[in-house]
Amino acid sequence: MSDGPWLVVGLGNPGAQYAGNRHNVGQMVLDELARRTGASFGSRGGGLLGRRPQAVTAEVRLGTLPGGVPGPRVVLAKPTTYMNVSGGPVAALARYHDVPVERVVLVHDELDIPFADVRLKRGGGEGGHNGLRDTSKALGTKDYVRVRVGVGRPPGRQDPADFVLKDFTAAERKDLPWLVDRAADAVEAVVLEGLEAAQLRFHTKA
Repeated sequence: MSDGPWLVVGLGNPGAQYAGNRHNVGQMVLDELARRTGASFGSRGGGLLGRRPQAVTAEVRLGTLPGGVPGPRVVLAKPTTYMNVSGGPVAALARYHDVPVERVVLVHDELDIPFADVRLKRGGGEGGHNGLRDTSKALGTKDYVRVRVGVGRPPGRQDPADFVLKDFTAAERKDLPWLVDRAADAVEAVVLEGLEAAQLRFHTKA
């Protein structure tokens, strides 16, 4: 693995009214990663991302290597823009920290995966996810890593766009801490072990 930093981005919408939405589960995972490392998020603005801060970030060492050595350098980031314009902050942070696309990881909600499942991939389509679509456009490539956190399909004929902007149900909230913890483990596995090893671990039924 390279000694260069990683950029791990949790997608979501800004503001307390969105904090518990399914669409914000990526940011919940980033909060867990920050908690594990004892880090706190601070604003990035000025010359990096324009006049107003467009992301909050924390620079950490993620996980532990053999022998107890601290894991790789990682920039944890939560865009403070709306989901459909996530790409600008992601691309700006990647440029600023000199992170190549193969070390950019996006953590996001995924309708096509059952609730509480986590899947990993590099590249591929965006599946109608506006945050991914804007990021692919801003980076000029789809070849970044995605940690896909399953939220399941909406019931009946509910519009998927409305579904992801609703909070998790009471039943789902009972399992949500476990799901967030598992997704955070998946991010650590990607950074420490590489994507293929992480996929083998998280795509294999126990």
